[in-house]
Amino acid sequence: MTTPENRPVSAPGTDPTLASPGPVTPTPPAQAPSQVQAPRQRNTGRTIGRTLALTLLLFVTVLLVLFVMFNTQTVRVSLVFADVDAPLVLALLIAAVLGALVIGLLGAVLRARRRNR
Repeated sequence: MTTPENRPVSAPGTDPTLASPGPVTPTPPAQAPSQVQAPRQRNTGRTIGRTLALTLLLFVTVLLVLFVMFNTQTVRVSLVFADVDAPLVLALLIAAVLGALVIGLLGAVLRARRRNR
Protein backbone atom coordinates (compact mmCIF):
# COMPACT_ATOMS: atom_id res chain seq x y z
CA MET A 1 0.00 0.00 0.00
CA THR A 2 1.35 3.43 -0.87
CA THR A 3 1.00 6.63 1.09
CA PRO A 4 -0.48 9.67 -0.61
CA GLU A 5 2.15 12.11 -1.72
CA ASN A 6 2.02 15.68 -0.52
CA ARG A 7 1.38 17.90 -3.49
CA PRO A 8 1.83 21.64 -3.33
CA VAL A 9 -1.32 23.74 -3.48
CA SER A 10 -1.49 26.08 -6.45
CA ALA A 11 -4.05 28.12 -8.33
CA PRO A 12 -6.26 26.21 -10.75
CA GLY A 13 -4.80 25.97 -14.22
CA THR A 14 -1.17 26.26 -13.15
CA ASP A 15 1.51 23.63 -13.00
CA PRO A 16 2.09 22.71 -9.34
CA THR A 17 5.61 21.49 -10.12
CA LEU A 18 6.64 24.98 -11.26
CA ALA A 19 5.46 26.66 -8.05
CA SER A 20 8.00 28.49 -5.98
CA PRO A 21 9.03 26.82 -2.74
CA GLY A 22 7.23 27.96 0.37
CA PRO A 23 3.62 28.29 1.40
CA VAL A 24 1.26 29.00 -1.45
CA THR A 25 -2.23 30.30 -0.74
CA PRO A 26 -4.85 29.13 -3.18
CA THR A 27 -6.66 31.86 -5.06
CA PRO A 28 -10.40 31.50 -5.59
CA PRO A 29 -11.47 30.90 -9.17
CA ALA A 30 -12.68 33.99 -11.01
CA GLN A 31 -16.42 34.10 -11.54
CA ALA A 32 -17.96 34.87 -14.89
CA PRO A 33 -19.99 38.13 -14.99
CA SER A 34 -23.23 36.15 -15.28
CA GLN A 35 -22.48 34.35 -12.01
CA VAL A 36 -21.85 37.49 -9.97
CA GLN A 37 -24.92 38.23 -7.91
CA ALA A 38 -26.03 41.72 -7.02
CA PRO A 39 -26.64 42.46 -3.35
CA ARG A 40 -30.03 41.16 -2.33
CA GLN A 41 -32.66 43.82 -1.78
CA ARG A 42 -35.42 43.35 0.76
CA ASN A 43 -38.90 43.50 -0.61
CA THR A 44 -40.62 45.29 2.28
CA GLY A 45 -43.98 45.49 0.52
CA ARG A 46 -44.22 41.72 0.31
CA THR A 47 -43.11 41.34 3.94
CA ILE A 48 -45.72 43.81 5.15
CA GLY A 49 -48.39 42.06 3.08
CA ARG A 50 -47.52 38.67 4.54
CA THR A 51 -47.51 40.05 8.08
CA LEU A 52 -50.88 41.71 7.52
CA ALA A 53 -52.35 38.51 6.03
CA LEU A 54 -51.03 36.42 8.94
CA THR A 55 -52.45 38.89 11.47
CA LEU A 56 -55.83 38.89 9.72
CA LEU A 57 -55.85 35.07 9.60
CA LEU A 58 -55.08 34.88 13.31
CA PHE A 59 -57.83 37.40 14.10
CA VAL A 60 -60.44 35.53 12.03
CA THR A 61 -59.40 32.22 13.62
CA VAL A 62 -59.90 33.63 17.12
CA LEU A 63 -63.31 35.00 16.08
CA LEU A 64 -64.36 31.62 14.68
CA VAL A 65 -63.28 29.79 17.84
CA LEU A 66 -65.26 32.23 19.96
CA PHE A 67 -68.24 31.87 17.61
CA VAL A 68 -68.18 28.10 17.96
CA MET A 69 -67.86 28.29 21.75
CA PHE A 70 -70.86 30.61 22.16
CA ASN A 71 -73.19 28.85 19.69
CA THR A 72 -73.38 25.34 21.10
CA GLN A 73 -77.16 25.14 21.54
CA THR A 74 -79.19 22.73 19.43
CA VAL A 75 -81.75 24.07 16.95
CA ARG A 76 -84.44 22.46 14.83
CA VAL A 77 -83.71 22.80 11.11
CA SER A 78 -86.71 22.30 8.86
CA LEU A 79 -85.74 20.65 5.61
CA VAL A 80 -88.08 19.93 2.70
CA PHE A 81 -88.77 16.33 3.74
CA ALA A 82 -87.87 16.26 7.44
CA ASP A 83 -87.01 18.21 10.58
CA VAL A 84 -83.51 17.76 11.96
CA ASP A 85 -82.03 18.76 15.32
CA ALA A 86 -78.49 20.09 14.80
CA PRO A 87 -76.04 22.33 16.63
CA LEU A 88 -76.45 25.99 15.67
CA VAL A 89 -72.83 26.18 14.55
CA LEU A 90 -73.35 23.31 12.10
CA ALA A 91 -76.51 24.90 10.68
CA LEU A 92 -74.74 28.25 10.21
CA LEU A 93 -71.68 26.61 8.70
CA ILE A 94 -73.80 24.69 6.18
CA ALA A 95 -75.67 27.90 5.28
CA ALA A 96 -72.36 29.77 4.80
CA VAL A 97 -70.90 27.01 2.59
CA LEU A 98 -74.05 26.89 0.45
CA GLY A 99 -73.98 30.68 0.12
CA ALA A 100 -70.32 30.59 -0.95
CA LEU A 101 -71.14 27.91 -3.55
CA VAL A 102 -73.95 30.02 -4.99
CA ILE A 103 -71.68 33.08 -5.21
CA GLY A 104 -68.88 31.00 -6.78
CA LEU A 105 -71.20 29.49 -9.38
CA LEU A 106 -72.67 32.90 -10.19
CA GLY A 107 -69.17 34.31 -10.68
CA ALA A 108 -68.18 31.39 -12.93
CA VAL A 109 -71.30 31.88 -15.08
CA LEU A 110 -70.64 35.62 -15.42
CA ARG A 111 -66.98 35.00 -16.38
CA ALA A 112 -68.02 32.42 -18.98
CA ARG A 113 -70.59 34.82 -20.48
CA ARG A 114 -68.01 37.62 -20.61
CA ARG A 115 -65.43 35.32 -22.22
CA ASN A 116 -67.87 34.20 -24.96
CA ARG A 117 -68.66 37.76 -26.08
